[in-house]
Amino acid sequence: MGYQDRGYYADRRQPFAAEWSGVNAIIALNVAVWLANFIFAGNLFEGLLPPFSLNEAFCLPEDLPRQPQYFYTLLTYGFLHDSSSPWHLIFNMVTLWFFGREIEAVLGRAEFIRFYCASIIFAGLGWVVVERFSHPTMAAGAPLIGASGGVMAVLAAFIWYYPRQTLLVYGVLPVPAWALGLLYLASDIGGLGDNTSKVAHVAHLGGALFGILYAWRGWSLEGLGSGPIAAISQWFSRRPRMRVVRPDDNVATSVRPGDDPHLDQEVDRILEKISRTGESSLTSAERDTLTRASQRLKQRNRS
Repeated sequence: MGYQDRGYYADRRQPFAAEWSGVNAIIALNVAVWLANFIFAGNLFEGLLPPFSLNEAFCLPEDLPRQPQYFYTLLTYGFLHDSSSPWHLIFNMVTLWFFGREIEAVLGRAEFIRFYCASIIFAGLGWVVVERFSHPTMAAGAPLIGASGGVMAVLAAFIWYYPRQTLLVYGVLPVPAWALGLLYLASDIGGLGDNTSKVAHVAHLGGALFGILYAWRGWSLEGLGSGPIAAISQWFSRRPRMRVVRPDDNVATSVRPGDDPHLDQEVDRILEKISRTGESSLTSAERDTLTRASQRLKQRNRS
């Protein structure tokens, strides 16, 4: 936690969901989309409004290379679930809640959201490539929906970070995390040849591959720049500006003379680096930056 994130420095006028964890925000978005799709596609307003299916509008088409204008569906499909039953949504979100919190604690909120969205895109791309390669001349098949690719990436990263963590399968059978990973891997590989299955095993494997590569190589998506992933992560990771109220002042000021907003940003980056790779990875310049920020904080407390 950065020093400016502590409660007694925070501006209470915070943007919506500013204090939500990334996991909770993603789950809330998935639930909201499912409810909206259930309401508008389920003819609950029959006679008042025409039925509208979010799943049909934002699913990932198998023949995406022939319809590049729908490129955005590489991300949007991951927030859609079967509107006829809640179990598809529930299973994915429960799994994300159990394992995502641990990964978010390692990566930090903004980086976790970037990682999750990137894993959905990677899994979707893998699914499109394999499906088109396996039958390039056939008509487009069923489109892809579901968060499973992102959820599998989170599970794979968890297994990489905590391979010996004991997990309870079905709540009763204790197994190490690496064994659970092998079970999922065998299940998805075995399902690749089942043409009647409605499970996107390729997307599962693509998401898991991205999660393993991300954790193994120690990637960081902080420098993605502008785009949908950056916009989502920045919206949820906004930090309130610090406010200081002096006893003899009638108004609060957001910034004092001598404050350096660039220093605040650099401290945030260094703290996020510590959460990912540990304090031993800091350079001497980064340690000096933390020392300078600590001294400034002490001076502020004394004034």
